[in-house]
Amino acid sequence: MTETALTVHQTARPHGFPTPGHFTFVESPMPAPLPGTALVENLFWSVDPYHREMMDADFALNAPLEGRTIGRVVESRHPALDEGQIVFHRQGWRTHSVVSPEEARAVPHFDGVPLSAHLSILGGTGLTAYVGLTRIAEFREGQDLFVSAAAGGVGTATGRLARLMGAGRLVGSTGKPEKAAYLTEHVGYDQVFDYHSGPAAELLADAAPDGIDLYVDNVGGEHLEAAISSLREYGRIVRIGTIAQYNSTGAPYALRNLPDIVEKSLRMEGFLVRNYRDVQDELYEFVVPHLQSGRIMLDENVIDGFGGIVNGFLGMLRGENQGKVIVRAAGTDVRGPGCRARSFL
Repeated sequence: MTETALTVHQTARPHGFPTPGHFTFVESPMPAPLPGTALVENLFWSVDPYHREMMDADFALNAPLEGRTIGRVVESRHPALDEGQIVFHRQGWRTHSVVSPEEARAVPHFDGVPLSAHLSILGGTGLTAYVGLTRIAEFREGQDLFVSAAAGGVGTATGRLARLMGAGRLVGSTGKPEKAAYLTEHVGYDQVFDYHSGPAAELLADAAPDGIDLYVDNVGGEHLEAAISSLREYGRIVRIGTIAQYNSTGAPYALRNLPDIVEKSLRMEGFLVRNYRDVQDELYEFVVPHLQSGRIMLDENVIDGFGGIVNGFLGMLRGENQGKVIVRAAGTDVRGPGCRARSFL
């Protein structure tokens, strides 16, 4: 273990798209755990779109950023945190973290499943997709759905889970033709359009001429308007994110077809995944056997080395990723310490 630790701090509030200049890496002495805590050497970090929203006000300036992280306990001063234990916590965007038992939970080991899966389809990303489909949308076999930002972490997880649940027609949108090809050839989407190639309403109408039952919204704006027009009577909209507005400096997109929500008896609902932690074991039960059999592959964009975390985050905001963006500590086996597993990357 090194004698110093690195953390990432936000140094200024962005106006529009953030740049590397909004962040700095800070080196400090290795933190020591106080009684009742443990020192964790972090191994995997999650890079998530919600960080962009938090940069505007929620993150404190010149302080370590938070984030979903998996690490190994290297020094413990609490009996509930054993040295060598693999844990999940949110004191991320740093190489080492001091956590209490309330701030960390043990990561279960599943034969044949890489540790990185606990930040993608078995983590908050997959849980978001699963809760959105099963709890918010009450998705049923045979229903047709549209997913925006389909090549992102939640978009790929939603596609794979919906296909396992017996989706009818599965349509997605993305910003690059190669991503569209990946989604149809590997993830299970029936048709994916490049939203740069025309108005979203026309592209969706061409991809789903008979309409849709459900829209999983990661984008907002023009995509949401298009989905409202394509939804059948009693359709549902699951609001997960508004990527289209994260870096915008102008006025929010004004939806022109809001009356359709009333006329077609549509339901639109958002949620915070942290309020559905009781569903985590259900997600494991549903997904893990399919990971072990190879029926589900992991859609992960893995970046090697903690030093790449800022560029990985900015690249995700630019849409450069295919699947969930995960940063891996240099020299870390994708399977994690002590895990015997094949890689699905």
